[in-house]
Amino acid sequence: MYAISLGDDGAELRPLEPWRAEEFLAHIDRGREFIGRHNGLPDVVTDLESSRAFLQAYAEKTTADTGRLHGIWADGGLVGAVLFRRLDFEQGIAEAGCWLEPSAAGRGLVTRAVRVIIDWAVEERGIHRVEWWVSATNEASIAVARRLGMTKDGVLRESYLYRGKRHDEEIWSVLAPEWRAGKRAS
Repeated sequence: MYAISLGDDGAELRPLEPWRAEEFLAHIDRGREFIGRHNGLPDVVTDLESSRAFLQAYAEKTTADTGRLHGIWADGGLVGAVLFRRLDFEQGIAEAGCWLEPSAAGRGLVTRAVRVIIDWAVEERGIHRVEWWVSATNEASIAVARRLGMTKDGVLRESYLYRGKRHDEEIWSVLAPEWRAGKRAS
């Protein structure tokens, strides 16, 4: 097991594995309404069995090298996660995502955690393009994309059916040369 520090406040990024299913479910329960405003995860993870199944699916993606899931721990507990929903090394493309429970919002945890995983994808694994797909109404997530130096590629109008309503999705991205230039500038 490893943990990566996210700064002086004691926050850490750690793998989120199936053996943490109870802790994961408790985290989702604490943030169910907040997370569910833009993310379908609370509709999928509803009990211990579905919690374990979700984490197992990401363990299998990790084994297949097609995805990754990392939890964000702060204040002694799991408060959110960042992930690569998709890793395509042949094409050099990854899709990053996140969620956070309300007690941890506004502290920069997601931005710091996503920086770690993007840096790993670009520098260690040779990913050329990292995408960030986000509901057009999710202002906090769009702000993360901006802070990470991503460019808005476009809007997929009414492309995401969620809880019976169609939503626009924005696609943001950062390319490896842009990521490296942004790191040098900061």
